[in-house]
Amino acid sequence: MKKLSALAVAFSLLLFSALSSALSPAVSAYYQTEVVAEGLQFPWSMDFLPDGDILLTEREGRLRLIDVDGNLQQEPIKGLPDMWVDGQAGLFEIRLSPDFTQTQHIFLSYACGTARANTTCLSRARFADNRLQDSEEIFRATYDRAGSSHYGGRIEFLPDDTLLLTLGDGFDYREQAQQPENHIGSIVRLHLDGSVPNDNPLIGLSRAAPETYSYGHRNVQGIVYDQLKERMYTNEHGPRGGDELNLITPGANYGWPLLTGGVDYNNARITPFTELPGMTDPILEWTPSIAPSGMTLYRGDQFPDWDGDLFVSALAAKNVQRLRLSGTRVVEQETLFSELNKRIRYVYTGPEGALYLLTDEENGQLIRITASQE
Repeated sequence: MKKLSALAVAFSLLLFSALSSALSPAVSAYYQTEVVAEGLQFPWSMDFLPDGDILLTEREGRLRLIDVDGNLQQEPIKGLPDMWVDGQAGLFEIRLSPDFTQTQHIFLSYACGTARANTTCLSRARFADNRLQDSEEIFRATYDRAGSSHYGGRIEFLPDDTLLLTLGDGFDYREQAQQPENHIGSIVRLHLDGSVPNDNPLIGLSRAAPETYSYGHRNVQGIVYDQLKERMYTNEHGPRGGDELNLITPGANYGWPLLTGGVDYNNARITPFTELPGMTDPILEWTPSIAPSGMTLYRGDQFPDWDGDLFVSALAAKNVQRLRLSGTRVVEQETLFSELNKRIRYVYTGPEGALYLLTDEENGQLIRITASQE
């Protein structure tokens, strides 16, 4: 598959965009923004409880509760596992288990270990009486590394009662992303209790970790499963340029660092290759980098024109990219919410069809996007 750059998409849709801009209302005519909560320290992820309250993670190692009226509970949730907090390391994803109403289980991903030996961990706990109970570590990625960069940390559930967890390359360990016997730069698939499914794609291979679902990734921080079309999408940080949107195939190698559309931070070439046999190309690439972080697939009532579109939150670009796909091709791309001028860590579809954004800053905000009433 040939790579499709963001620039190519833009040029191919130039005529369509010109016509659309002539016919479409201004941005403010179809959505409005509202700050739900602020004073959050580098918020990273969120999920809704059945009663409408929100559980939200702060990278600094705190789990917060925001009630249905938008009030931030003063005291963080207690009962969290021990974690390593430094630089990019800390508390990452919060996801309610698909069977939460029966089990009260939630999943947390986070950095664990020490400055000289740390990795990404996954814990499961019960959320009851406004605290975590019976917390247990169910997965620890191999192997430990020094530093505090590139942990991945996103979680997605599959319909067969398994989950996927994304794992970064640790920045200084990028060559290990081509070694599927460890978890560096990979996506792993687990049962909800942390055990390994016996139908994982690389089981039985002598040099592959049984948990591995795909590998050759740099730092995947957005993952979405489209249940209607049975497709798994991820977004991935490139180096300087070469950010990616990928369609995930079980067992596939996504090339990093042997393939990339970007260069190193000192502008040195990382690899001469942009295609290699046996490696999977992205379906969209962003150069210059937008620094994609979160992602949601919109299925909601507030914005029917956006039904089925992917929304990618961007740190460096300070916006959200709306992507429309036809099959597995991106056929339309729109930049949204740049007027906020905020690094956007996460984008989430709420149960009522609103979009929610988390801004990446020391005084971070939770912002709700709803359809304009005008």
